[in-house]
Amino acid sequence: MKKILTAEDDREINGLICEYLSSEGYETVSAFNGLDAVRMVREDSGLSLLILDLMLPFQSGDMVLRKIREFSDIPVVIVSAKSSTVTKIDLIKMGADDYITKPFDLDELLARVGAVLRRYEGKTSQQQEKRVLSFKGLTLDLTAGTAQVCGNALTLTSKEFAILELMLSHPAKLWSKANLFESVWGENYLSDDNTVKVHMSNIRTKLKKLDPEAEYIETVWGMGYRLIPAKEDA
Repeated sequence: MKKILTAEDDREINGLICEYLSSEGYETVSAFNGLDAVRMVREDSGLSLLILDLMLPFQSGDMVLRKIREFSDIPVVIVSAKSSTVTKIDLIKMGADDYITKPFDLDELLARVGAVLRRYEGKTSQQQEKRVLSFKGLTLDLTAGTAQVCGNALTLTSKEFAILELMLSHPAKLWSKANLFESVWGENYLSDDNTVKVHMSNIRTKLKKLDPEAEYIETVWGMGYRLIPAKEDA
């Protein structure tokens, strides 16, 4: 049974959506503010889809979308009273899978949810054989949870593996310490916390040991970390 999270602060609307989806065979859970929505997506790996209102307390829906796209590709259907084309386009570009304007018919919402889930399942099945990330001499097997550098086994802690998985999944992205910490540890980042720095140093040491001629990660002072592209890609 697919589980759907509805992030909507109006408890009556939230309840109606959940009740209707439950009657159609879905498992449902609710969040009533943006912070809870992000936390629930991060902590519940069984979620299949997020229905997301834009006007949420504590953290707006667009910020929720930005946050979860840093660590999850869960399908997202935006539900909002904002009807402008620009808003819809902006949200789709940010990673939303569909957009439905309030007031809406529950049958239409059900149809949109079903269509998004079918598209996502098709995409996932096509990618199941591609659960390997590679960068220079580094290869991560996401299914097996193993890593190699130049054909040699690379021993990583779970957090080190998660950091590299994030960076290899978005090889052009500049990651701030806060981005990395909140995505991997799932907690609010404290500016004086050296956790990310220590883990990054350990990762670099391990990579250098197995591939001493290559540089994989650079520090952009005052901003964060990013992968160093191969010369031909630079």
